[in-house]
Amino acid sequence: MTEWLLQLELFWRPALTGALLAILLPLLGLTLRLRHEYWAALAYGQLGAAGALGAQALGCPPLLGGLAASLAAAATKHPLEKRLMTAGLFPLLFVLGWSACQLLMGNLPGLERHGVALFEGQLYFVEAEMLPCAALALAVGSVFMWRKGGDLLLAHLYPAHFHAQGRPAWPVRIGFDLLVAAALALAVKGLGVMGAFALIFIPPWLVCVFSPGWRVAHIAAPILSFLAYSLAFALALIHDQPFGPVLASVLCVTALCLPVVSFVRRLAQA
Repeated sequence: MTEWLLQLELFWRPALTGALLAILLPLLGLTLRLRHEYWAALAYGQLGAAGALGAQALGCPPLLGGLAASLAAAATKHPLEKRLMTAGLFPLLFVLGWSACQLLMGNLPGLERHGVALFEGQLYFVEAEMLPCAALALAVGSVFMWRKGGDLLLAHLYPAHFHAQGRPAWPVRIGFDLLVAAALALAVKGLGVMGAFALIFIPPWLVCVFSPGWRVAHIAAPILSFLAYSLAFALALIHDQPFGPVLASVLCVTALCLPVVSFVRRLAQA
């Protein structure tokens, strides 16, 4: 019991930081799924990792570098979409971020440890300032989706609505892109590139398959994500494993188990 209390005292801040991100990311992931832009999430996360390593190399705070790189990609998304096909833009940005990370790690040996942490997700060692940043991101993201979620739906499903009202749709679209980019830059710092992507991709994907409606999905996705995150945090801490791969594994197992559970339930009801 004493050992558990000691671990709680040491790791409550990282645990809460990750929990806030685990609630936020699926909320954003639902709209990304609607817009078929999961590659955007992967690209923003990878560019955030590259920006964090670049800032580390220059002696600047890695978090600021990650935010700057992700937000720059989100801000230039719409101008680039006019010149490049959308389907190819995000894979291109992902490859750009990956190559930048590898070159920085290969040519600056001091960055290798930091690069590994960004890919594995060393949540237990995140800085103290990550907690207020995650809390702010969740607050801003929740208010934005509550106030502008309907506009996001209209912008995607019925863009002529904005033209009929004489107002542009791009502010709400760019606002959402910037929010996703900032959230992923924060998440990569603690959850790792693939851990953050798993949270923003798998829970919304599963919930949209089984959920009876869009509003229910916005409740079910954060709950599923939080439960998977909590299990992954406990498993990684007990077995001394890197957090990102454990989180991704738990979410993948969940994705494989839910269809089986649904099938068994339908058999029982038949």
